[in-house]
Amino acid sequence: NQLKLARYPRYLGLDVSNAAIARCRSVFASDATKKFKNIVEYSNEKADLSMSLDVIYHLVEDAVFDAYMRRLFDSANRYVIVYSSNDESLNDAYGGYHVKHRHFTNWISTNAPAWELLEVLPNKYPFDESKLESTSLADFYFYSLRPR
Repeated sequence: NQLKLARYPRYLGLDVSNAAIARCRSVFASDATKKFKNIVEYSNEKADLSMSLDVIYHLVEDAVFDAYMRRLFDSANRYVIVYSSNDESLNDAYGGYHVKHRHFTNWISTNAPAWELLEVLPNKYPFDESKLESTSLADFYFYSLRPR
């Protein structure tokens, strides 16, 4: 749904779900600027911008998280946008078998020091337990590759 609102000259969407990929291919069948494939088909493509929207806190295995973050930043030439929670203490109340909140900005500082945090854009609809379907624990984080 987010992609329906965006305008990109070219877009490559990667996912682990073949069902999600098939759905996106169907929805955007008439748009040749958009391509979708399974993450196992990723062949080190790079773009000016790579994005991670609502993914990081669903990566509950540490090795999977680490590989994902490396791929996210390695695939970007200039910018990375992350939409995620960034607070491990959320796991006490809002964690679960398919959710692991992480302080991912610490990972970036340690493992991707060439990237600079430009801005954090707080969620316009911050989490509210009485409005679970229309609020979120996530915010937007904008990164830029530092000049060499």
